[in-house]
Amino acid sequence: MENENQIGLLKNIVKELIQPFKDLFHTSRALFGLNLSYVLEGLTYFGIVGLLAIYFNDFISLDDIQAGRMVGVLTAGITLSMLFLGATVDIIGLRKALLYSLSFMLVGRILLTISPQIGVSGFGNSAHIFSMLGILGIIIGYGIYQPACYAGVKKLTTEKTAAMGYAMLYALMNLGGFLPGLISPPVRKSFGILGVFWVYVALTIVGWIVVYFIMSKKAVKNAIDEVNIEKNNKVEDDDELSKMSAKEKLKFYIKNFPLKDLRFLYFIFILIPVQTLFAHNWLTLPLYTSRAFDGFVQENFEFFVNLNPILIFILTPMVAALTSKKNTYNMMIIGTFVMALPTFILAMGPSLTNLLLYLFIMTIGEAMWQPRFLQWVAEIAPKNMTGIYMGIGQFPWFLTKIITSLYSGWFLMNYCPANTPKEMMNTEFMWLIYGFIAVLSPIGLLLAKGWMVKGFKVKHEN
Repeated sequence: MENENQIGLLKNIVKELIQPFKDLFHTSRALFGLNLSYVLEGLTYFGIVGLLAIYFNDFISLDDIQAGRMVGVLTAGITLSMLFLGATVDIIGLRKALLYSLSFMLVGRILLTISPQIGVSGFGNSAHIFSMLGILGIIIGYGIYQPACYAGVKKLTTEKTAAMGYAMLYALMNLGGFLPGLISPPVRKSFGILGVFWVYVALTIVGWIVVYFIMSKKAVKNAIDEVNIEKNNKVEDDDELSKMSAKEKLKFYIKNFPLKDLRFLYFIFILIPVQTLFAHNWLTLPLYTSRAFDGFVQENFEFFVNLNPILIFILTPMVAALTSKKNTYNMMIIGTFVMALPTFILAMGPSLTNLLLYLFIMTIGEAMWQPRFLQWVAEIAPKNMTGIYMGIGQFPWFLTKIITSLYSGWFLMNYCPANTPKEMMNTEFMWLIYGFIAVLSPIGLLLAKGWMVKGFKVKHEN
């Protein structure tokens, strides 16, 4: 009898794990195109960001602090631009928003790649200025692109497929983020960092073609119509904003702006400490693995820097399938704790075992809370405001990138400096401080739980 109960329990777990995948794989061509675009963009974005500090060191002749700040300009600028450009998808539609955003990013990445050849290196000199113009193009494009993608998931999924839709989008971007670890080293060794950047320019063009042809006007319209029928909504409801005058649109946005909700503000800002670990993935880990390690890790540092994305790709859909019915706030507390705690493993010293343990446990925590947070922001947004809500929800992420980029270079120069014997470094103290910072998020969520759950929204009420 006990064996039968155990078998029944195992079957239920397997069913819960498999069913959301089955539901999602029966969705539309438009959603497939969106996911494919997101994989390519994840590959390109993470691939460039992972090499950007070294690019500014080697080609623009900036020191670690200046290079870290330039990376911070890109990553923080993207999040800030979401605040102002997130509404683009709400106003011009999903397909146009994606095409315009990828066009901006294409121009920006070309400029970034050719800057060392057309300018003079050094802080404030022409090569630096051209490279920053390239970064501006990427910032504008990505500020439109990411909110558009999450708005697209909301438009192209039903209640049954939404949770897995958000989880898969997040996972697929991270699959793209892992691929530079395989693509970048051989290209970099043969053609240098600029050769790698040209590969990413080509992939941006491929991403634009994917959106234009796979997410055709007809495919997007058919997908939205099917979802609206299943949701028992009128198609016209989704086009409510387009019928308003400019003045009516402004009133609509002001009325539904989320910043007056103190619980919403606390919830998104308390995540800043744990989100610093995301920023360290490109601000600290590339230089840490290339300086504090020898041999295989040092020679293939991109692979280890990009292990987090492939683990996210594997773990996020499984975690989403097993926890989709769990309370969102509790998952946020547990997930941020699991993500923050392994930072203290790196404080025990640079070793392959410690590095792998940190990356694996941190990723489990990330898979537990990050997709749920993005889904929560999208679902509490009123109709026609998903893009702007995603932009505002990401604003603390902007602050995280700014703050982390201001001090990461200083910590590297003092505790993990270049051209220094390993025994003279003190990376243990650096990661200890970073661990104390990250753990403030789950502690803050836990202490505020009584106040937060009283008015915690799960979905927008029409």
